Amino acid sequence: MKRIFLFLLTNIAVLAVISITLRILGVDRWMDASGGINFNALLVLSAVIGFSGSIVSLLMSKWMAKQSTGAHVIENPQDPTERWLVDTVRRQAQAAGIGMPEVAIYDAPDVNAFATGWNRNDALVAVSTGLLHSMSRDEAEAVLAHEVSHVANGDMVTLALIQGVVNTFVVFFAKLFGYFVDRVLLKNDGRDGPGIGMFVAEIAAQIVLGVLASVIVMWFSRQREFRADAGGASLAGRQKMIAALQRLKANHEQAAALPESMSAMAISSGGGFSRLFMTHPPLDERIDALRSGQ
Repeated sequence: MKRIFLFLLTNIAVLAVISITLRILGVDRWMDASGGINFNALLVLSAVIGFSGSIVSLLMSKWMAKQSTGAHVIENPQDPTERWLVDTVRRQAQAAGIGMPEVAIYDAPDVNAFATGWNRNDALVAVSTGLLHSMSRDEAEAVLAHEVSHVANGDMVTLALIQGVVNTFVVFFAKLFGYFVDRVLLKNDGRDGPGIGMFVAEIAAQIVLGVLASVIVMWFSRQREFRADAGGASLAGRQKMIAALQRLKANHEQAAALPESMSAMAISSGGGFSRLFMTHPPLDERIDALRSGQ
C-alpha cells in the first residue's frame, strides 16, 4: 500500500506545482484572442502536464519512499537477518531476470513491505521491522518474492503510464471548471485575462479530481496484486505464498479486535464503497486465487 500511496501523493503534488509554475510563467495558453477555448491546445497542454506529473513521480519514487519511511538501505549486512534479506532478494532477482534491487528495512510496527523504482534494474525492496518480527523466514521469503515480482512485471512503469492518461483528463476538466467559475459564476469578461478565481478553482478541482481519479489507479493496483502473488508463488513456492497471506489475514483479524486508538496502524481490507479506494484486493480473494491456480 505504501508504494501506491506515495506515488499518488507525489503525483498530485507534482501536478499542482507544474500547473502553478506554468501559470506564473504564462506559457499555459489554451484560450484564443477572444477568450474562447482552443480545445486542441488545451488537450495537448493537459497531456504535457499530466505525463510530466506521472513521469516525475516515477523518477522520484525511490527517493520519496526512502525519505518518507526512513528506510535504512543495507549496504553491508550487519547481522544474519540482513544477510538473509540481501541473499534472498539477490536469488529471487536473478531468477526473475532483473537487476539487483536495493534492500532496505524501515522501522514500523505494521507487517508490510513494498517495492518501488523507475525501472526493473534500479528498484528498491523494503520490509518493515514489524514484518521481520511477525513472520517466519518462509513467509517473509514469499513476501519478498511478491515484491520482486512487482519489479519484474514493471508495475511501477505501467502505473505511471496509466496515471499519465488519468492526469491528462484531470488537468483538462480542471481547467474547464476554472474557466466556468471565472466566466459564468464570477462574471469575468476576460478583457484583462483570467481572474484569480479561475486559478484557485482550477487548482482545487485538480486536487479533488485527482483523488477521485485515483479510483482507476486503485483498480489497476488490485489487478496487479493477483499477478504479483502468482509471481511470488513461482519464485518462493505456492504454499509459502499462501502461508504469508494467511499470516497477513491473521494479523488483520487481530488488529480488528484492537482498541480504536491502535487499529489505525493495522492492515484493513475494507469493503463496500471503501473497496474502490483499496490498493489491494481482500486477502481471502488473493488466497482463493492462489489455491485455484489463477
